[in-house]
Amino acid sequence: MTRAWILPTLFLLCGVVVAAGPALRGSPGLAAVCLLVFVAVAVVHSPLVFPRSIGAPEAQRRSAADGRPVVFWRPGCKYCLRLRFRLGRHSRQLHWVDIWRDPAGAAVVRAANGGDETVPTVVVAGRAHVNPEPDWVRAQLTT
Repeated sequence: MTRAWILPTLFLLCGVVVAAGPALRGSPGLAAVCLLVFVAVAVVHSPLVFPRSIGAPEAQRRSAADGRPVVFWRPGCKYCLRLRFRLGRHSRQLHWVDIWRDPAGAAVVRAANGGDETVPTVVVAGRAHVNPEPDWVRAQLTT
């Protein structure tokens, strides 16, 4: 199992444990609601919410060709989730690199952030921007 799935898996396991209490007390409706809440939280923190990640070299090549920003992210990062949700449908126009799956992507982020793996790091025209405002990122798609 990769690191990206550890947090969602823990949420699912916690959901099963929490839902077991009401289920054993004869309240299957409450158990189902509890489980659904934990499943929703697990999905939000999983790689499923983000567009398919590609490797850093491929993302940089595509960005050079089409001028679109590259977003370096990692699962479970609340700032990455904020960026993803606030971008809405525009997020599909960006090139996403999961730094937990791509060591080259993690190296790019460390180089841009003085050795730290601070995400989201958005690279536009070769310049890195750490945790930029979603509105600014969206504006970079139209320029």
